[in-house]
Amino acid sequence: MKVEVLQSSDSACDVFVQRHPDAKLCHLYAWAERVVRKGGHSPFYLVARDGDDVYGILPLTQVRSRIFGNRMVSQASSNYGGPLTECPEALDALFEHAVRLATERGCESIEFRNIEPLPYDLQRREDKMCMHLPLKADPEDVWKKFKPKVRNQVRKAEKSGIVAESGDLDMVREFYKVYTVRMHQLGTPPRSRKFICDVLTGFPDNSRIFVVRLDGKAVGAGLTIHYKGFVEIPLAATLTQYNKLCPNNLLYWTVMEYYCKAGAAMFDFGRCTVDSNTYRFKKQWGAEPVKLNYQYWTRPGHELSFLSPDNPKYRKKVEMWKKLPLWLTRLIGPYISRHLG
Repeated sequence: MKVEVLQSSDSACDVFVQRHPDAKLCHLYAWAERVVRKGGHSPFYLVARDGDDVYGILPLTQVRSRIFGNRMVSQASSNYGGPLTECPEALDALFEHAVRLATERGCESIEFRNIEPLPYDLQRREDKMCMHLPLKADPEDVWKKFKPKVRNQVRKAEKSGIVAESGDLDMVREFYKVYTVRMHQLGTPPRSRKFICDVLTGFPDNSRIFVVRLDGKAVGAGLTIHYKGFVEIPLAATLTQYNKLCPNNLLYWTVMEYYCKAGAAMFDFGRCTVDSNTYRFKKQWGAEPVKLNYQYWTRPGHELSFLSPDNPKYRKKVEMWKKLPLWLTRLIGPYISRHLG
């Protein structure tokens, strides 16, 4: 089994990803080029072959920062991205090559964003999960399974005059305004407007923006991506002063309804911390938790530090961020978030 770093698009790799049951949009070579590289990082797309046949892929990104160090991530700008393989030999070959590559490039660690854990002696982080909800061709079949409270919250938003609409690049400005306000309140640096545009332009058939408005003003918005019937909402936010009108509920239902009609099979509410408020919001829809097994190879002699606002090391910085002027967080936030991977 030989491993190479892919230098250009390869149809055989695309076919492999397309047929693999665990593949996500971020596993495509195109994600590495159209999102990761355009975001200023160095992607390394590893491919395991036996002759001309592809038996595994591993998308790696080198993320270098004066703040957070030098590390590899599989895969950057996504909740997923661990190796996809068809045999143990391919997995071993990809893992060994990844370690050599990280060592050669002076990386302190590799973060594998897995669902199923890798069979190696690695540090593991288990406090994060995604929430998945099956979709049906008829949205009414999904709607009927919601608890009365959830349906009432959606109806409340509609009766309050909140309306929903979806589009693409023409809605980036509205989306970004709402999104950055909420990230400021949470003490989290926002993704850049460029990142959102890179996703929309790089994958025009796989991405969309949804906006909910009250009297013409955007009060909530979300960015969605989908691949092989699997829908993700990696970025979403609503203005908290309108929480009593339940705009968040209408936003999420509009997304689900749209993708039911588009033939999608699964909706991913996104990553959250176990037993957090966000977890409880997603759970009320009937979504089931899917544990994320993030694993870490660390260079000998290096101590791993998780990049999390819950980490005491960063807690004071989060509180300080909330006190900064909004305009400043919009200016410097994208630079910081880019280095979070």
